[in-house]
Amino acid sequence: MKKLYLSITALFVLLGCSTHPPIRTEKNVDIDKFMGDWYVIANIPTFIEKGAHNAIESYKLNEDGSIATTFTFYQDGFDGEKKSYHPTGFIYEKDSNAIWGMQFIWPFTAEYRIIYLSDDYSETVIGRTKRDYVWIMARRPSLSDAAYQKIVDFIKEQGYDPEKLRIVPHRVAAGKDQ
Repeated sequence: MKKLYLSITALFVLLGCSTHPPIRTEKNVDIDKFMGDWYVIANIPTFIEKGAHNAIESYKLNEDGSIATTFTFYQDGFDGEKKSYHPTGFIYEKDSNAIWGMQFIWPFTAEYRIIYLSDDYSETVIGRTKRDYVWIMARRPSLSDAAYQKIVDFIKEQGYDPEKLRIVPHRVAAGKDQ
């Protein structure tokens, strides 16, 4: 009976383990090139991002090596309330610059991994090992259908459920980002 109990327990432990392949990160991110504005094209949203329109994440490298981040969007419509958050990023993996922590509230830091970055730094994907959230971002407010599908296929290969992705609507006024 004891062997049966141990076998059943071992089976549940194995079934509970993630079947995802290890999440990969970029091997080398030029942090200076990565800084600047990124339009959030699509995401598996956190609770604060649900209903976001014109979402833009901006990064600025501080002298101490931390990253001043500004995340802005309009809530529930283009004319909705403007929201702005200012977390601080911390680069944990200095060899690649691809693994960060993002701190919204001290002392808690959320995982932030650059899992895809185009050669020209025009498109990126930020992910987490839990595969609970993901962000597709670009230097412009939209991607071609082909470019978007290529990235969706990539995140699916990384173990994400593409059915959970939500497009973030963007409307850009002439000469203005928001």
